[in-house]
Amino acid sequence: MDLLDGLRAFVATAQTGSFTAAAERLGLSNRLTSKYVAELESRLGVRLLQRTTRRVGITPAGEEMLLRAPALLDEIEDLLASTSAGSRGYTGVLRISAPVSFGESHVKDLLSRFAAHHPGLSIDLRLDDGFVDLATAGIDLAFRIGEPGQQSLKARRLGTLTSALVASPGYLARCGAVLVPADLEKHDCIVDTNRRNPFLWPLLRDGEETVVAVRSRFMVNSAQIARDLAVSGIGVAFCPRFVLRDDLASGRLVELLPDYRSRTAPLNAVYLEGRVLPRKIRALIDFAAAELRRDGLD
Repeated sequence: MDLLDGLRAFVATAQTGSFTAAAERLGLSNRLTSKYVAELESRLGVRLLQRTTRRVGITPAGEEMLLRAPALLDEIEDLLASTSAGSRGYTGVLRISAPVSFGESHVKDLLSRFAAHHPGLSIDLRLDDGFVDLATAGIDLAFRIGEPGQQSLKARRLGTLTSALVASPGYLARCGAVLVPADLEKHDCIVDTNRRNPFLWPLLRDGEETVVAVRSRFMVNSAQIARDLAVSGIGVAFCPRFVLRDDLASGRLVELLPDYRSRTAPLNAVYLEGRVLPRKIRALIDFAAAELRRDGLD
C-alpha cells in the first residue's frame, strides 16, 4: 500500500463517517478503501477508526491524525502540482460547490475555461442552494452568496450581487405600470423562496429603504425559473441581475423602478479554516476573481 493512498482513504472516511461515501469520493471500491485504512492502521500500530454497523467513528488517535493529515496531503499535492504545472498544468480533482442559479449562469462556464488550461484536472461541480458542509462533503472550494457565517470557514470576497424588479412588456400592458413601490402590492409577484425574507422586497433610494410586502401567485426556489415565469408574463419578479442580462438587453423583460436599487449581497469563495490552500485552489480563486470582474460582478 502507498502511504498516501492510506492517508487519503483515512481522511475521506473520517470526514464522511462512511467507507461507502469515502469510496465514492475517492473513486475507489468500498473494499479497497477499507483495506487501505486497515493497512495504514497496521503500519502505525494504532486504531484510527471505530467501526460500527451503522457508522464509522473516530478514535482519539484518529482525531489527532485528522488534525494534520489533510494539510499534509494538500502540501504534497501542491508540491507535485508546482513541479508539473509549468509544463502540463494542474492535476487531480477539484470539488466545487455553488448555488444552483449562479452555478448554472456563471460557475460552470468559469470552471470550463479554467480547466481548458489544465488538461490533467478533473472538476466535480455540485450545485445546491443549501450551505453544504465542506468537510463532510469533501468540498475544496464553495462559491457562496451572503456572509460565510461559519467560523470554521475562510472567505475571499469576489464581488457583490444586486437584484432588479422586472416584468414582461405583455404583463405590464395587461396589468398596468409600476410607478412607485406601493404599486407592487396590487400586482401578481413571483417569489424566490431562496431569499431570506421572500415576501418582503427591500428597495433603496437616496439612503431611504422601503420594504414592500408582496402577494405571491407563484413561489419557486430558483432565480432562473422566477425569471422564466416573468418572461412568460406571469407577474413581477425580483431577481439577481446575473440571470437577467440577456432578457433585459433583448427587451423580453423591462426593469421596473430603475431609480431604486436593491440591497447588495456579497459573493465569496470560501474554504476550510486552518488548511494549507493548495496551489490549484489559489489559482482557481484568482481566476474566478478576474473572470467575475470581467463580467461586471466586482
